[in-house]
Amino acid sequence: MKYVICVPDGCADLPVPDLDGRTPMDVAHMPVLAALAGRGTVGRAAVIPEGMAPGSDVGNMSIMGFDPARFHTGRAPIEVAAMGRTLRPDQTAFRCNLVVVRDGVMVDYAGGNPSSGEGAAVVAALEAELSGMHEGVEFLAGVGFRNAMIAPAGWIDAVCTPPHDLSGEAIVNPGGPAGGVLSELMEASKDVLSGFDLEANQIWLWGQGFQPQVPSFADTHGVEAGLVTAVDLVRGIGVLSGMKVCDIPGATGWFDTDYEGKRDIALAELEAGLDLFVIHVEATDEAGHAGNVAEKVRALENWDSRILAGLIPALDSMGPWRLLMLPDHATPSRGWSPSRWFPATSSSPDCSQAEVPDPSPRRWLQRLAVIG
Repeated sequence: MKYVICVPDGCADLPVPDLDGRTPMDVAHMPVLAALAGRGTVGRAAVIPEGMAPGSDVGNMSIMGFDPARFHTGRAPIEVAAMGRTLRPDQTAFRCNLVVVRDGVMVDYAGGNPSSGEGAAVVAALEAELSGMHEGVEFLAGVGFRNAMIAPAGWIDAVCTPPHDLSGEAIVNPGGPAGGVLSELMEASKDVLSGFDLEANQIWLWGQGFQPQVPSFADTHGVEAGLVTAVDLVRGIGVLSGMKVCDIPGATGWFDTDYEGKRDIALAELEAGLDLFVIHVEATDEAGHAGNVAEKVRALENWDSRILAGLIPALDSMGPWRLLMLPDHATPSRGWSPSRWFPATSSSPDCSQAEVPDPSPRRWLQRLAVIG
């Protein structure tokens, strides 16, 4: 039996006025998915535990069968694992976005979407010019605008607002005991960014945490698994749990990602012997954060025509298979982030109401076997 989990990140949505009160999923032309629904089971799944913020870190950890209440410590330490770093007990990690802030307003949480090469050049300059301001500070390059900073463990005691929660609004600088030193670095980064011909004009620090101890995917679920994604957050869960993390050149974490390449690496790895493969695409999430309804619809249609259309016949040729397709959370196209529409203290939206899969071996996979 082969298993595939498809995660169109943040694709769940609320009714959108621009779509006459429909959601992007209502509008998107997805004939392959419709046919799958006709031969499978359609339901709802709660991947965000009560009391936790509805983000990709929590949602994807749940989808992979690891209880976030036990294993989630923060977004940044998961991403740092994907960058090949193991945090010591005396270290914490922060996400370090490249952002655009003008006149005290968060204009663009993605910093104009620089390439990974452009982002790496900025991070190298940050490391050269800012790491010496405080002992134990180190900057790490990630993907595009998504980078990281390692800092002393005591810096974890800060209240940081995700930049996408502030889109189009007045910024809220970090608070708490470590808020001052974080704000100092963010302010100092402006001089560093001024030396680059980019839209991004400073860094934004958030998502801090200690390195989590995630158990082996194979030992937990009884199968050998792999994944493909462009974002370090999902890659990090794979690294920490011992999954095979596959990289392809065209994975960008943006609207222009290589859908076919993700489909093809999944099929190749399943054919080569893996039991389960996770295909993750970030485009729907980024479109939601940007309030770009048309791009979110287009990303969903790309899933159908560029992944599912070729994936299903190839799976049929391999023998028995099961496929699960679900979002990790909702990213409303009407603005703000999931945590603003669905705060951690409230229940999840209708798109994610059901029992979390039992993480025991095999049984977990059988309960995910909803299409095939």
